[in-house]
Amino acid sequence: MSALDLSRLGAWHDLPFFRDDLPRIEAALAREDRPVFPPAPAIFQALERTQPEDTRVVILGQDPYPQRGKGHGLAFSIPEDFPPRTRRDSLDNIFQELHDDLGAERRSTDLTDWADQGVLLLNALSLTVPESKAGGHRALGWYRLTAEVLERLSDRPRAYMLWGKDAHQAARNVDTQTNFVLKSSHPSPMGVHKAGQDFVAFKGSRPFSRTNDWLKSQGSNAINWADPEGT
Repeated sequence: MSALDLSRLGAWHDLPFFRDDLPRIEAALAREDRPVFPPAPAIFQALERTQPEDTRVVILGQDPYPQRGKGHGLAFSIPEDFPPRTRRDSLDNIFQELHDDLGAERRSTDLTDWADQGVLLLNALSLTVPESKAGGHRALGWYRLTAEVLERLSDRPRAYMLWGKDAHQAARNVDTQTNFVLKSSHPSPMGVHKAGQDFVAFKGSRPFSRTNDWLKSQGSNAINWADPEGT
């Protein structure tokens, strides 16, 4: 039985990962000599917040921010009370692309409103990270959860934004004929301008307008990517 609180997983609760893999990962986390982020109550926030039946868009990232207080379980999202960032990061580039793509301004760094509209913000590589060591939990096996989540979501067409090679690899079995799949580089400062043989650079990829166009073609409402009303 997991020591983590799994009561809020809803329809995700029966994924085999939670029975077969999570106990081993928890044991490894207990042996970790550095602080682990995000805090335990937020590890499964992405799944808790966006249930399978509500998921319309999947954004796959890499792993959580390795800085204390910067991540809260939603890929790329940063709590509003996190101190002002002094160095450009992935979220800055995401907001710049949002502006270039839709002319939309976004100041709220907390992306919970995206999750509440059916955008699953999931880190493909790992749901945890040791302090100051990006990718430090790559070998724990979190990718098995990602695989099971994507399999669960294969029941109907959805939009997939795959940001970075880890996301590309994790979603390699997603059907590109029935789903809208946009593969780009990672929005990090090191990756934002890179393009490859089978993916475009994040900069200029117009993921927000293209995803909304596809959603509308499917008879679904567009996502409001800008600041939520009242902020």
